[in-house]
Amino acid sequence: MERIRTRFLVIGSGIAGLHTAWRASEHGEVVVLTKRSLFDSATAYAQGGIAAALGAGDSPQLHRQDTLAAGAALCDSAAVEVLVAEGPQRVRDLASIGARFDTDSTGRFQLSREAAHSRKRIVHARGDQTGAEVARTLIERVQSTASIRVLEVARALDLIVVGGRCIGVRASHAGRAVEVIADATVLATGGCGQVYRYTTNPQVATGDGFAIAHRAGARLADMEFVQFHPTALDTPETPLSLISEAVRGEGAVLVNDRGQRFMTRRHRLAELAPRDIVAREIFRETQHGTRVWLDARKLSRTFARRFPGILRLCLDRGIDPRRERIPVTPAAHYMMGGVVTDLAGRSSLERLYACGEVSRTGVHGANRLASNSLLEGLVFAERVARDMVAMPRLPRLPKLDDWRVPALRDRGAAQVAADEIRATMWEHAGIDRSAKGLRLGLERLGEIAKRLSAGATEERNLVGTASLIANAALMRKESRGGHFRHDFPREKRKWRGRHIEW
Repeated sequence: MERIRTRFLVIGSGIAGLHTAWRASEHGEVVVLTKRSLFDSATAYAQGGIAAALGAGDSPQLHRQDTLAAGAALCDSAAVEVLVAEGPQRVRDLASIGARFDTDSTGRFQLSREAAHSRKRIVHARGDQTGAEVARTLIERVQSTASIRVLEVARALDLIVVGGRCIGVRASHAGRAVEVIADATVLATGGCGQVYRYTTNPQVATGDGFAIAHRAGARLADMEFVQFHPTALDTPETPLSLISEAVRGEGAVLVNDRGQRFMTRRHRLAELAPRDIVAREIFRETQHGTRVWLDARKLSRTFARRFPGILRLCLDRGIDPRRERIPVTPAAHYMMGGVVTDLAGRSSLERLYACGEVSRTGVHGANRLASNSLLEGLVFAERVARDMVAMPRLPRLPKLDDWRVPALRDRGAAQVAADEIRATMWEHAGIDRSAKGLRLGLERLGEIAKRLSAGATEERNLVGTASLIANAALMRKESRGGHFRHDFPREKRKWRGRHIEW
């Protein structure tokens, strides 16, 4: 077993992890663990952009109002205030270190509008390649910083907690046991879309951070609030490719097999209604035996320039969105809940921080406003980095037991278990939930968990995170934001402002 001692440990390499590592490296050595490579994260997949009040006629106050409205009375107003007030400067900081955002002829940010935003405030890079550009910029910073050590193909297995303090992590690095001991540890492990059969999340998004934080005794909350993106490309693959909300923002419309727009009858904002509403309405259309399509043909002249990445992925699958409709389906996209933090990113465990999608800062409430996720990653990563530099060094380290990475002897059985978890969650804890279905789902998850071998560490995290989601969904006897139950189809006043914590 190898032991590494460092000042700061960051687990994850999306926007939150990379920004934290880069900013913290100015004050001490940093070790970054990433499950595959630095490029494997949900950040690199993000097409939509970054929301910030940067344009004429916009303000942090308007951005705050839109965020609170989408969050369905579960946002933390102080956290939202931090997000919208500090967000514009964080975007400018990225631009100043080389992020090539789209600008007009005068050099101002070229802004667009997305669902549930009252103003054009979405910053893009190369049309629909914002996440890839942000990842490129931060990865270059991390790779060129001598005080940052990156361990790729490194899976966090469990946090090391001694006397109520987190002092690091046990991990598997290329199959070998390694302990990283740090004065401050940051969970930036991303989301958990891979617990569902249909998802836009990369294959690394298996809910590891939620599961290991829960096992270590950290507080989690709002795990029932999973956002399903309305418009993933309906093809037989996993993960599904995303058709950005920005396409609807530019004027594309949703139609059924008969060519009828249905969102105009369901919400005053039609295709630009909050994501949970659009996803649910598409799901209801498919329940009636019809397929749903995104019609962007009126954008044919500008589609290639505005959405070059989406055009390529559609053409690769035999679909030309300039001439034909795009088949779409809802898919698990984003987790609003997670590890509870304060405004500095501190968790309930001493010396453990969390930021990005694995955290529950209170920004998103019951439903994330479009393009607030990259912004949250930036804003709270900056706050984490600033706070943890003051963390005192650990006193003399305790003697820890030797251990080994448990061997996975039957990979086929583990894959079968993972597929069963995903099918169970899609059927019973997905877009449309009920007490009967959730109880059946939890029973199946329990049976799967009993079959897992010691070496099935990723599958253990999958089933653990899935169980947290399903249990919370069963406890919340109402519908709110991303959580919908057909046996309790309306919001209830007594649940307003109430959180389910673990």
